[in-house]
Amino acid sequence: MIIRDKPRLRDLVLAVRGSVLPHILPNLLVLMGVTAAMVWVDRRWQVLPHADGTAFTVFGIALSLFLGFRNNAAYDRWWEARKLWGGLLADLRAFAREVEVFVPDPALRQGLLRQALAFIHLHRANLRRLTGDAEVLARAPGLQEHPHPPCGALDLMARELAAARTDGRIDGFGARSLTGRLASIALQQAGCERIAVTPLPYVYSLLIYRTTYLYCLLLPLALIQPAGWLTPVFVGIVAYVFLGLAEVTEELSHPFGTTLNALPLDAICRAAEISLAPHLGETAPPPLRPVNFHLG
Repeated sequence: MIIRDKPRLRDLVLAVRGSVLPHILPNLLVLMGVTAAMVWVDRRWQVLPHADGTAFTVFGIALSLFLGFRNNAAYDRWWEARKLWGGLLADLRAFAREVEVFVPDPALRQGLLRQALAFIHLHRANLRRLTGDAEVLARAPGLQEHPHPPCGALDLMARELAAARTDGRIDGFGARSLTGRLASIALQQAGCERIAVTPLPYVYSLLIYRTTYLYCLLLPLALIQPAGWLTPVFVGIVAYVFLGLAEVTEELSHPFGTTLNALPLDAICRAAEISLAPHLGETAPPPLRPVNFHLG
């Protein structure tokens, strides 16, 4: 996720990191090149029709509304994902406090908290489809062969709580409270996985990009006569707005990815480590800081 203040005038001109421009620049250049060729053909042979701009105004408004609808849907996914990870962090902090209250055995407390940290890293790696992640290898070396490693970590915690309840190391009320907290963690986990495996309908992307390219390729017919050789510039600006918004929507609709605008899952996992460190009797690690304005 990009962390920086409101862009200044210099940033508006020069800032590229975090912008969608590198992704859409080839398409912009192609559209501007085609437009320039259309202007040249029209100037040389005058074979292209000159359309009225009213139809393109209506077309552009409809396209803007549809892009706005899709952008809202993508941002809702991004924001819901952020709330779910905020809920996970809150549940882990509450779990650490409840373990302090209900689990008198220091070894069992340490084991449960370390497994909780293993879970959050396994969950992050699972959502991002990472293999060989260093934190996962260090914290959960025996769970990577599990069919679903994050669930494996929660199952292990549940088994240890059940064994402790059977042995009398935890009373019934404490076992119920802790298993209820695990259920809340599992609910947040399932919400994240629902977002990860259910993308926005493909037909939205297909329709948006087809319509945008069609609009940008037809727009020169309305601009050639009044704008002349400035037509490629105006088409480039229009294409930047529409294609840029479509690309932003694509990034926001995948909140758990590794793009610059995805959620900072590494930083949230580090926040969990900082919160649980005092309960483990360890020195808290420093929080992650943005590198070149990017917080991963």
